[in-house]
Amino acid sequence: MGAHAVFASPVRDEETERAEAPSPASPWQTVVWDDPVNLMSYVARVFREYFGFSPEKATELMLRVHHDGHAVVAEGAREQMELHAQAMHDYGLWATVRKAPR
Repeated sequence: MGAHAVFASPVRDEETERAEAPSPASPWQTVVWDDPVNLMSYVARVFREYFGFSPEKATELMLRVHHDGHAVVAEGAREQMELHAQAMHDYGLWATVRKAPR
């Protein structure tokens, strides 16, 4: 006769399962920075054309770039934010990608 090992299944509670669950990917941001080259009207137009922002939203973000030195124009998956930053470069704007603060 062979010996049979019996393994008890561990008791799992919701807290343990939440702790072990993979956390969703942290969002990333596309940040447009102020520069001494582009006109404010051009920056607002780029925001309207590329992101589809309303004239009011595009102007608000452009003024944030102008007054604060930068503005977050998009937030989401890293790959998408990198595409947005590249598009901003293609328009001649200075943009970077960063991890969104928690």
